[in-house]
Amino acid sequence: MTATRRAQRLEDIPASVNVITGARLNAAETLNGAEDATRYLSGVEAAVANGSQIAFQIRGIGAVDHQALTPTAAAVYADGVFLATNVQTSLFLYDLDRIEVLKGPQGTLYGRNASSGAINFLTARPSQDQHSYLRASYGRFDRIDLAGAVGTVLTDRLSARIAGRYLSEEPTLDNVQSDPAIPRGPEDAGGVRDEFGLRASLLYELDDDAALLLRGHYEEDNGVNATPLNDSLDLGKHEISSEGDGVQNTDNAFFGASLEGTAQLSRWSLYSLTAFEGYTQDYGFDFDGTPAPFGVPSLNANLHYDRDFRQVSEELRAQTEIGRVNLLIGAHGAWEDFSQDYLIWCGQLDPDTLLGTCPYVGAAGRVGPAPASPGTALSLLTHIEQTRETFALFTHNDIALDERLTLTLGGRYTYENIEGDGYGLHFFDDGAQGFNNRDSLGPAIGENRIEENRFTGNAALRYAFSDETSVYASFSSGYKSGGFNGEVQNNAAHWSDEGLFGAETVKAYELGLKTRAGDDFAFNAALFFQDYNDPQARIFVDFPLPDGGRIISNSLSNLDAAVSYGFDADGSWSPARGLDLAASFTWLATEINQESDAAGNAALFDGNPLPFAPELSGTVSARYEWRLAQQMRAAVQANAKAKSAFYLDAEGLAARRQGAYATLDASATLYLDAVGLELSLWGRNLTDRDVAVSGYGFIGYNTFRSAPLSYGVSAQLSF
Repeated sequence: MTATRRAQRLEDIPASVNVITGARLNAAETLNGAEDATRYLSGVEAAVANGSQIAFQIRGIGAVDHQALTPTAAAVYADGVFLATNVQTSLFLYDLDRIEVLKGPQGTLYGRNASSGAINFLTARPSQDQHSYLRASYGRFDRIDLAGAVGTVLTDRLSARIAGRYLSEEPTLDNVQSDPAIPRGPEDAGGVRDEFGLRASLLYELDDDAALLLRGHYEEDNGVNATPLNDSLDLGKHEISSEGDGVQNTDNAFFGASLEGTAQLSRWSLYSLTAFEGYTQDYGFDFDGTPAPFGVPSLNANLHYDRDFRQVSEELRAQTEIGRVNLLIGAHGAWEDFSQDYLIWCGQLDPDTLLGTCPYVGAAGRVGPAPASPGTALSLLTHIEQTRETFALFTHNDIALDERLTLTLGGRYTYENIEGDGYGLHFFDDGAQGFNNRDSLGPAIGENRIEENRFTGNAALRYAFSDETSVYASFSSGYKSGGFNGEVQNNAAHWSDEGLFGAETVKAYELGLKTRAGDDFAFNAALFFQDYNDPQARIFVDFPLPDGGRIISNSLSNLDAAVSYGFDADGSWSPARGLDLAASFTWLATEINQESDAAGNAALFDGNPLPFAPELSGTVSARYEWRLAQQMRAAVQANAKAKSAFYLDAEGLAARRQGAYATLDASATLYLDAVGLELSLWGRNLTDRDVAVSGYGFIGYNTFRSAPLSYGVSAQLSF
């Protein structure tokens, strides 16, 4: 595997690494998105914010954040290219080669710094000998899943591959009538999938030591985001309730290209990765999650995002062996440009005037002492633009102290320059506009700059008892940069106070064991302790209304500190021919230490566990394959994940707690080897659990929900 940016055996890497390959990988790429990879991992969770934005938590570290301006704590890569926002991290999965997960702070190996770990989704490469296939699947909720990849050899040095996937699915959640005075809303409020992706790759092999790999991809999401569930409603499993005013069609496009080059120059192995990534996003949903909050239709709220993002990056690495030292040095640079319009309104929206048919409940409180109009403030629009420039130098070195003992030393210097500007407006019913000015602190328009320099590093000592068994002790540090909040800009303080949050840092200590016996047995275990300083977290505070009422406002901020410690173990075993077993387990303890009175509610945070950090989580996978005839096989496969209860945010309130649950996926496949045909029956979430995948406060508390039990049939033709 190449999680350390060099080809190494797992047992030779002094860090916790999980790799998803083989049958589990084949199952993963038929799921919905990158977040579903966590079904096969313990100690790794995914918060699905706003219905489609993914923030991964590794060993409890990772802010549950629905804004798109900042990188995630777990660095996510697609074919080695860093994906800089959580809008990109729910990448559409197809034609994968493997998924590599590194647990713990990163920075001396990968392109960008990360405070919790790294996840790399690697797709199949063109080659002189490659696998082609076509796959079709049909399932519950009229789920249609079509995928395929075709590879071809153009010359003895040139090969190409084209892969694609199309996925459609009708609403999986049932939109029901919850208020007899308000008609049932549209079925599409339960979420619609309509996605496709296309990737093309071209590999030119100059000689045995040099190659150029050109990749390009394009994906679209044209479905409907599901409405969240408001906790004031008493509904059944997999039910939500929306009157439909905020239900909107999605128009998201993701695109990019990269050029990867490798060469040998004397004793040096050289590597270059030049990449461009971008997206446009046009989507929204019913923000309050109910037809009439507390029976009052005028408390209704809906939101819409219009985003545009571009990213250019370059990574250079050089590697060589000098005596007992395996030396790697590298540099990474990136430029990002982000813009967003964020609109909130009540009732039905006029797209020309941006006015709703009733006043958004939070608009009046932001008008300020000198209203721009005697009319009624109806809606809010927040505009923000941000550019980010990053540059880093890093090195990672293995030093063989003797035949069994290896010292690893790494370091990284990072420079970041983040510049932002924007404004917050309210719109009156007579067409007038004014800058928000809550608490008379000045109009909500401004700009600011954040400039940071950081040094992080790692050290590890590994002792090999044999080629198949080793132990290690390691230290690593990492950080996630600060930035600007993309939420509603209330006043001038947004660009000097409440709109800013600082960087978070992690120092991690780990003791590990790795062993294997041939290809039939492997076991890895690690004890870890992580010192988490200035953890970024979404803070919920009361927002007073002019009529004396209150709603919940929220923004990304910093807590004082936290700790994360525990035990990881994973293993695989093939006890008999055709039988493959795999399991993983994580015991995780986390605690927030909050002494400063952030937002006036320090007592709500101090002593709480970190969000999306279940104390216990584990996975079990089993696959049994047997031969029915000379060219006919059959296989059954199952994968389960169980986790204890956890909180959806850092406040640790009982109403924001997801109880313990387990999920089970299974399949049965018939292989007709003579014609390369596979016929399968499959089922997902066979326990039919209805659980929260993220949440936020507004009027009450809203949670996005998981999909119910599904099942279907599929066929794949390989050639």
